[in-house]
Amino acid sequence: MEHSNIIARACGLVIATGSLFSAANAQITQPAGPPEAVTAAFNQAFPNAMDVEWKLRGTQYKVEFETGLFFTDHEAWYDATGKLLRHEEEISTSDLPAAVANAIAKEFPGYAIDDAERITMDGAATYVVDLELKGQPDWKVAYDDAGKQLQKAQD
Repeated sequence: MEHSNIIARACGLVIATGSLFSAANAQITQPAGPPEAVTAAFNQAFPNAMDVEWKLRGTQYKVEFETGLFFTDHEAWYDATGKLLRHEEEISTSDLPAAVANAIAKEFPGYAIDDAERITMDGAATYVVDLELKGQPDWKVAYDDAGKQLQKAQD
């Protein structure tokens, strides 16, 4: 008899504990998405965005998404008012300004462009390229629209 009372109390404890966890989990809420001003600005700027993922980084809303037939990768940062602070997009080498392509050819003869992206902030574009040449160091180099080198780092 004593043994069945212990089992009954243990089962009661398990059920009560399970109820507590269920109640606690029911009170956990998912973080809210970005403010309406942010989503409205994003939807206006990128109406064909796909695979959209939002993250809150400090006070800025970062969104990762894709566009186009070739699923071009993008990242954009907005403030809480919906102002676009930064936009990064993967681009093809043919989309690089001629001045940037010429600067790369002059300083890095023989190197191939592995990746290229355009970063736009406050209306100004910066182009970041990853450069490779077999047997040589890889480089990550940033240029402005005019082909002026802004930064260079061995990758």
